[in-house]
Amino acid sequence: MGLNLDEQKSVDRFRKNVVEPSMHSLVILDFWAEWCGPCKALAPLLEKVAADYADKGVVLAKLNVDEEQFIAAQFQVRSIPTVYAMFQGQPVADLTNARSESQLKSVLDQLLAKLPVQPGGPGEVQDVTPLLAMGDEVLASGEGERAVNIFAQIVEIAPDNAAAHAGLIRALLMAGQAEEAQGVLDTLDPKIAADPAVQSAAAALALAAEAPPEGELAQLRAAALAAPDNMETQFDYANAAFAAGDRDTAANVLLAMITANPSWNESAARAKLLQIFEAIGLEDPWVSAARRRLSIVLFG
Repeated sequence: MGLNLDEQKSVDRFRKNVVEPSMHSLVILDFWAEWCGPCKALAPLLEKVAADYADKGVVLAKLNVDEEQFIAAQFQVRSIPTVYAMFQGQPVADLTNARSESQLKSVLDQLLAKLPVQPGGPGEVQDVTPLLAMGDEVLASGEGERAVNIFAQIVEIAPDNAAAHAGLIRALLMAGQAEEAQGVLDTLDPKIAADPAVQSAAAALALAAEAPPEGELAQLRAAALAAPDNMETQFDYANAAFAAGDRDTAANVLLAMITANPSWNESAARAKLLQIFEAIGLEDPWVSAARRRLSIVLFG
């Protein structure tokens, strides 16, 4: 093909993330970049519509033009955002000017009426790895509602994917929809619910349920400062701090408790810290650093 190694890798990624899914699904291909304000404004709309139409065989693929310059050049992308509908490896519509939910859905409805799109694929499971990575990235940026749309789409595509359900639970929790997150958890198949990723999300949900009422955190902080040797008071403050989103304070308080009295209440402080690690995720850099601090406290 006359391509260099980087160009060939770019083509391979495009084939896997866009062309292969488009053989049976209608792919919304979004050309974007980190520095593009209009791209970021459009992203939630594309994610929502893709989630709404997931059961009809519509999926979203995002292509960063800075990272995939070769592919962007093949599509002659001159400005962003540029959005295409792809089916069976070919662009079938330019969606760039569809900037409202009703406009975008109208175009998709027309395309779905004409094209032999196969929701769920031809008896095979679609690779949702790129979508999971996208959802994790949005979740890490703190955009809960956007993450809900992405993970809801993945669950529609791959209902047996535990990571997708775990992401949806975390996204709902971040979006302030704890009851909905609990509902997702309660209705999971036991095999999926037992997956470590789902167990981690469940731990995060359980810890969030301990969030104190507004104003109570300040009272617990004051009580902890006034009684630094009172283990019960320190423990309550650590719980409340983490539930309120202050994981640094929670870890500091719990580590201080473990240093002062590691066996207090059957090692409750250590157990709570390990629960926090599970809730955040053992691969998280913050957890890795905190685990090293715990090891130093326990083993010197």
